[in-house]
Amino acid sequence: GILPLDSEESGLCEVILVHEHYLVRKPEKVCWVEAAGTVRDGVRAYTALHYLSQVSPGKTVLVMDGASPFGTIAIQLAQHRGAKVISTAHSPEDKQYLERLRPPVARVIDVSSGKTDVAESCLEETGGLGVDIALDAGVRLYSSDDEPALKPRLLPHKHDILTLLAVGGHWITTEKHLQLDPPDSHSLFLKGATVSFLNDEIWNLSNIQQGKYLYILLMVILHNNQSPEPQLDEPIPFYEAKVSMEMVQKNQARRRQVIQF
Repeated sequence: GILPLDSEESGLCEVILVHEHYLVRKPEKVCWVEAAGTVRDGVRAYTALHYLSQVSPGKTVLVMDGASPFGTIAIQLAQHRGAKVISTAHSPEDKQYLERLRPPVARVIDVSSGKTDVAESCLEETGGLGVDIALDAGVRLYSSDDEPALKPRLLPHKHDILTLLAVGGHWITTEKHLQLDPPDSHSLFLKGATVSFLNDEIWNLSNIQQGKYLYILLMVILHNNQSPEPQLDEPIPFYEAKVSMEMVQKNQARRRQVIQF
């Protein structure tokens, strides 16, 4: 559920009274751990695919780092709507995981060696037409020498995304410091393509958006009458919550962490 902006009570309570209009019902087939592990990434994926890009049957979707918790749910939601999915893998283990998904991903691009051209692979898979929706996990903005050391080398360059976009395509980016130069904007203009920023917190910034937020929660949880299968570690007891949070903050946790009371 959600606490409205004008709520007089805090969510940090053992017991709280919330109006039923601010809640959605969890299906009995979905356990609490899976529901908790799905909500965050589910909201982000649904926002990207349904509100920012309108995914539909027959479209081609590129999901960067598809073996991540967010990427896994984005793949499932895109396939549920009949889209063809291409994904990148950041390690051989990720590649094996993605190849085992059912229904299968159309193509898995292994970028772990740093030698694979993502744009060329996507154009080859789509017959030179490009992808309709590109959902990134961050991008490199500069050359290798100028890029900050903290930026992962496995991320594609922004020019790769611009190259692989189809006419009328949508680029959904999680890069909040994205810089587009005039030639980049000209390329987007010629393709009639769009760039949208994925900020899943927007639903909580306005009262008028709260109904959409609840609808997204409902659609995520009721996906095929079951929650999308998330990337979860084993449930963590409460006394290990601090250690788990430190791992998350240091980006050492590859799977979603769920604390079970």
